Amino acid sequence: MFSTPLTRRKRKAAATLLLAPALLLASCTASAHGTDLKNSDGTVNVRYEGAANTVTLIELAQALGYLEGIKLEWVGNNSSGPLSIQNTATGETDIGGAFSGAVVKLQEAGSPVTAVVSYYGSNDDYFVGFYSAKDSGIKNARDLIGKTVAVNTLGAHSEAVIHTYLQAQGLSQDEIDQVQLVVLPPTETEQAVRTHQVDVGALSGASQVHAVKQGDLQEVFRDTEVFDNFNGGEYVLRDDFINEYPEAAHALATGTAKAVNWAASHSREEVIKKMTSIIESRNRGEDVAALQYFNGFGVGKNALIRDEDFSRWTGWLQDTGIVDGEITPSEYYTNQFNDLAKEGK
Repeated sequence: MFSTPLTRRKRKAAATLLLAPALLLASCTASAHGTDLKNSDGTVNVRYEGAANTVTLIELAQALGYLEGIKLEWVGNNSSGPLSIQNTATGETDIGGAFSGAVVKLQEAGSPVTAVVSYYGSNDDYFVGFYSAKDSGIKNARDLIGKTVAVNTLGAHSEAVIHTYLQAQGLSQDEIDQVQLVVLPPTETEQAVRTHQVDVGALSGASQVHAVKQGDLQEVFRDTEVFDNFNGGEYVLRDDFINEYPEAAHALATGTAKAVNWAASHSREEVIKKMTSIIESRNRGEDVAALQYFNGFGVGKNALIRDEDFSRWTGWLQDTGIVDGEITPSEYYTNQFNDLAKEGK
């Protein structure tokens, strides 16, 4: 039986007590759904949130035949990682994905979830870049003092990267506090930067590629300048789901890893062709045009999770009050359900 470290469950006891009613509801919700997840044919129904006009890794894994014994049930779209994993914790979905620091925050609050496989990262092709208008005069970290920066959601990847970057560039905490974060959907960020509604915007994926091609934005910095290539976020499952459906957890983690390797070993044209067929077949009224800007998932080979995927964010976690002192990364994840992780680093 899968078991989570007691150390993590004991930490932040006060926060857990404050959240007790919500956590009790989450537990009841998850348990209520537990007996309903197995279908008459033996497959396990897994509820998830997708993303408009693109294909998530678990959707790709399903289309490639890598999710044996799983029947995915789409319940809507979501572009917020912290909200995605919160919905999983409360039983609204069965799998969700978010930035590693958000996973820590949710677990530290007492939510019974565990990261099981990496699902996005940053490398030479896919990364989070921070862009300003070419006439903005913004060129370095000090130019960001007193400026606004658009991010997809607070408490996630972009916020942690900005904080870490500014610290590394020598800014004091008081100066960092003067950099104002503004929440904007990725679809609106490019235009907001271009029209000077915000000074800088965080962009990745198709939104980034499209924006850069227009030629009037400039890159101030990117997350890989701070950390080199790295895995940035994980899919999480509820602990009760893992205990009740360990084979499903195994299929989801290993299937995701196989999809990561498939995308990396096939040409961009082949991947886009496959993703196009997936979008067209699911009839959600989407536009496949955005796929022309697809630039990968950024995940390392085999999608394994490493201690450093969590420890690199220790400074941000401490400075924002999410944790006190050092963290023990192994308390937040497991690779035991990802067969490809056993192949080594």
